[in-house]
Amino acid sequence: MTGGEERERRWALALGVDADDGTPLSVEDRRLSAALSALYGEGDEEKKGRGGLGGSAPRVAKWLGDIREFFPASVVQVIQKDAFERKGLRQMLLEPELLATLEADVNLVADLVALRGVMPEKTRETARQVIAKVVAELLERLERRTAEAIRGALDRSRRTRRPRHADIDWPRTIHANLRHYQPEFRTIVPETLIGFLRQQRRIADLDEVVLCVDQSGSMASSVVYASIFAAVMASLPVVKTKLICFDTAIVDLTDDLADPVEVLFGIQLGGGTDIDGAMAYCEGRIEQPSKTHLVLISDMYEGGNADALVDRVARLVTMGVNVIVLLALTDSGRPSYDPQLSGRVAALGVPVFACTPDQFPDLMATALRREDVHAWAAGLDIKLVRSDA
Repeated sequence: MTGGEERERRWALALGVDADDGTPLSVEDRRLSAALSALYGEGDEEKKGRGGLGGSAPRVAKWLGDIREFFPASVVQVIQKDAFERKGLRQMLLEPELLATLEADVNLVADLVALRGVMPEKTRETARQVIAKVVAELLERLERRTAEAIRGALDRSRRTRRPRHADIDWPRTIHANLRHYQPEFRTIVPETLIGFLRQQRRIADLDEVVLCVDQSGSMASSVVYASIFAAVMASLPVVKTKLICFDTAIVDLTDDLADPVEVLFGIQLGGGTDIDGAMAYCEGRIEQPSKTHLVLISDMYEGGNADALVDRVARLVTMGVNVIVLLALTDSGRPSYDPQLSGRVAALGVPVFACTPDQFPDLMATALRREDVHAWAAGLDIKLVRSDA
């Protein structure tokens, strides 16, 4: 880029001009412009997408991730300070009472995780309570279905009248106890329990699930859901589960999976992305390739070596690892992703797509049975990334 073009680019960033106006803004420059406009835009009178961290502007978690990617730590601190003063974040962080009244959802959890490093101590405990509330709601929604889908070690052809609670066949139990219905309480007293016998499996024989999760700001809600699922799967004795989160650094949260709230507080929603570095770490943790299912959750915007990543995925597939790439794990299921790198990975025979949290348990059951994930996704009308071959 010539000196004149660089000056024009800087003026475009300073003025917030859109790239489609003819100014030389790359995709990265547009992200930078959006991050700056979200904070320094003048207000609602400007064009759509300007002047705030809510509504049409990026969410806090994504915004902070972009800021950390584009600027050094000293500049990030200044920008964050401006955000607290200009956009009301200071009020949210300094007043636990206000924080406790906010509508708690996955996006709020992602925002709180992103901001936890600058929270006052009196707010941190409130934030933990808010996160714990959302985690409990998600566990209630997802835990039973995930457990039922993944518990492939149950032999459903053999039954017992002394089952473990998790192995009770409720439809058959209810039918067997209909004569014990209590009208005054409108319930059945289950004097006889009917359930499934567990197959005994040695720890060494268990399938292993490795969730390798991109924790860059744009993947914030996917990180939250992935952490919940990892905690659920870690509680099941029929699989071994590992959770690896990464940006340009790698955090192995496997030992914290008994406490999903602690897992979320161990995440650093950051900016850069080194997918190949994370996959290299995961490769080193694999003990039995033929029994390993590696789920990479990333938008595939690689800041590291894309060629090395493709070669590594190809090697893992050749070793017998069941590799799956999820571009997003969100309620919308509509990801923004790098189509070129995604296509190169898809050309290796790896299924590459996005799915919702409600679809994830069935996906993992399909993977653990070593069935065709492509066919499963197509059957649900999930759009798969086509190979570039």
